[in-house]
Amino acid sequence: MLKSDFYYELPEELIAQTPAEPRDSSRLMKIDRKSGEIVHDRFYNICDYLKKGDLLVMNDSKVFPARIYGTKRINKDVASVAPKETGYAGVPCEFLLLKRNSLTDWETMVKPGRRLKPGAVVDFPEGLSAEVLDTVDGGNRLVRFSFEGDFFDILDRIGQMPLPPYITEKLKDNDRYNTIYCRETGSAAAPTAGLHFTEKEFAQIREMGVDTAYVTLHVGLGTFRPVKEDDILNHKMHTEHYSIPPETAEKIRACKERGGRVIAVGTTSCRTLESAAQSGKSVDDTSIFIYPGYEFKCIDGLITNFHLPESTLIMLVSAFLGREKTLSAYQIAIEERYRFFSFGDCMMIV
Repeated sequence: MLKSDFYYELPEELIAQTPAEPRDSSRLMKIDRKSGEIVHDRFYNICDYLKKGDLLVMNDSKVFPARIYGTKRINKDVASVAPKETGYAGVPCEFLLLKRNSLTDWETMVKPGRRLKPGAVVDFPEGLSAEVLDTVDGGNRLVRFSFEGDFFDILDRIGQMPLPPYITEKLKDNDRYNTIYCRETGSAAAPTAGLHFTEKEFAQIREMGVDTAYVTLHVGLGTFRPVKEDDILNHKMHTEHYSIPPETAEKIRACKERGGRVIAVGTTSCRTLESAAQSGKSVDDTSIFIYPGYEFKCIDGLITNFHLPESTLIMLVSAFLGREKTLSAYQIAIEERYRFFSFGDCMMIV
């Protein structure tokens, strides 16, 4: 199975640069999983495609302002000799926080990497500083932060949301890169399928007898990592941590028992549910790679945005819907001028 099997041409102007306003005004492509029949609608009508007894499972992970800017602390011994010539005179630095290992220690993507070797110290606003401890896989750095007060409060004041590289416009409201139900801080990227929901949809869902449940998977930047191998089976998936509360596990069991549909809101919820179904573990790390030929063990439906060509996410969708139906639906979305990627429109496959 080749990477090129999942390629499609996307006009650049269809990449959504800003979120829909209001959230639920985004377009919805509803697809019948068996026949491939397509209905064009708006997300605020999503309840028309749900049934009493269904269960929506959502990822409640919260994106935090993980991109921070500081200055490398001057090495006084070297700078006193020739600060400008040696390049030690307050080098501007960018940190992108990826994974929290402890209260103070994080795996971090840094720029400029050649200036931030173990022992380097970087100062940020609000009295925050970080020492580089080690270089880890992929060239990232293990760093230790020093601060007073609450770390995430400081990030809220000085940080920027880590928007994907294809979004070039600055986000005016950080809350728009989070779902309205997020609560577990830890993601470097949003579970974007949930961005479309408003309180109105949840009120309608409750009224019609559709249940909701939550899982947590902290999304890493590996979700944007391109597939470099021509043969996709040689691709090494990134690892992410997930947890499923006992209440959610019980709701899934009850839904299956009553003949309802378990509908994953987003690929991260899907990966969490399928990982747990595979391993039997409610808390674990997962590097599950779902591509055509995979037999789904838990989900019966999927709500998801339109993904990058040749990405592991379009491969996951192709596994659930079928590759030809998926690429056909994407071509129709292009012709109908749907908006693509994180801030774009969505599809519902049931």
